[in-house]
Amino acid sequence: MPELPEVETIKRELENAIIGKKIAEVIVNHPAVIKESKKEDFVEGLKNAAITNILRKGKLLILELSTGKFMTIHLKMTGQLIYPGNGRQSRVSFKLSDGKFLDFNDRRLFGELRLLNDWRSLKFIEELGPEPFSLTLEQFKQILAGKKTKIKPLLMDQKVISGVGNLYAAEALFRARIHPERQALSLSDKEKELLFKEINDTLKEAIDHKGSSVDQYVQLSGKMGDYVKYHKVYDREGKPCFVCKTPVKRIALAGRGTYFCEKCQK
Repeated sequence: MPELPEVETIKRELENAIIGKKIAEVIVNHPAVIKESKKEDFVEGLKNAAITNILRKGKLLILELSTGKFMTIHLKMTGQLIYPGNGRQSRVSFKLSDGKFLDFNDRRLFGELRLLNDWRSLKFIEELGPEPFSLTLEQFKQILAGKKTKIKPLLMDQKVISGVGNLYAAEALFRARIHPERQALSLSDKEKELLFKEINDTLKEAIDHKGSSVDQYVQLSGKMGDYVKYHKVYDREGKPCFVCKTPVKRIALAGRGTYFCEKCQK
């Protein structure tokens, strides 16, 4: 699933590409991705609306419209936004006032499109924890304090910290030399400080490189994100650790594949 760096990349690209343009036509080829409204109401509510702003909250994209409404886009596992698209093979395609198409693709149909009066009223938005960039070190320490939960699943819990998923939790923990199965309460203050730094640094570096193209994620242009070649452990099972040459290990943790170096991470 695209995580904070991937969704932030698309958000910034959408800002440059479509703000100020009107939605001239909505072509729905697969209505299953439209949630909480009928296809007809979704189409009619978007027609002739201008896109005035692009927002992001956690992994959710929000298009602010001139009508006062919002279209939200949750890419989930395999969703993609392509601009300019071809307007033919997508699940939903938006023809804009420049004559070009913004295509929403989703091979597995997990993605979700909504037309809302207030995106903040979505239950999963109300439950989101703060993003790493909005936290102070002391707030981060408080989040971890007294928690018996293993550190990697805790970092991935969107109700605790939003935007961090499997990939970047694994990378940040490696960089901080912390074993993913450690209980959060076992971390020293020094380890917490380093982990906080590495979470933020990893996310910022991934944004700078336009995200990681694993699974189906691509940039708005359709190009792949460039951060994959900077991964230290993710998807490197059996390959030598860049620090100590020990083969990277993969285990299942909280239902997700978890990559780490058992020598470097304690």
